[in-house]
Amino acid sequence: IFIAVFGGFIWYASTMPNLPPTDLQGHVEENPSSHIIDKPMPESIQKHMLEHADGKGAPGVIIQYNCQKYTCRSDLVEKLKTVVDKYPQNVYLAPGSYDGKIILTRLGKREILADFDEGRIIDFID
Repeated sequence: IFIAVFGGFIWYASTMPNLPPTDLQGHVEENPSSHIIDKPMPESIQKHMLEHADGKGAPGVIIQYNCQKYTCRSDLVEKLKTVVDKYPQNVYLAPGSYDGKIILTRLGKREILADFDEGRIIDFID
């Protein structure tokens, strides 16, 4: 029975999607180098940005895209940058290796988009 339960747990864990954090546990008091970065943001820093943007402001929103695993249009990153530029106080953009083409994250909430949808992104931010 132990082997069956253990095997079931391993199977269940292996089928769980890899998604960015939506909580603060394990965060560090460190900020990303910019609001728009071209390398993945460490999860401990993501958690800090969810707490308060730039370490002092309102809670942050993180937009991550995965064009390694998913097929992205050539203008996707530029479109995302244009949206992020409208919210210089608390919105961040970074590539990620999570299971979703575009993943929007804020404290306690996450939304996964299959394609760029500026209206849904803005609704999530606001």
